[in-house]
Amino acid sequence: MAGKNKEFKACKNCRALAPVDSPKCPVCGSTSFSDEWEGMVIILDSESETAKLFGASVPWRYAIIVK
Repeated sequence: MAGKNKEFKACKNCRALAPVDSPKCPVCGSTSFSDEWEGMVIILDSESETAKLFGASVPWRYAIIVK
């Protein structure tokens, strides 16, 4: 998904996707967000190879690229 997304914003710290009305990141607690992000990966198991490659320690939905 390129450009702006009206449902989610991406945390600039950990790339977690949060609803646009969230005041802080549900994964790391940061308040720094970007409306411009691309791609989404959903991590179901933090011990999976995908999670390890992605650097995700919490099962969640993450942006692949945050601008």
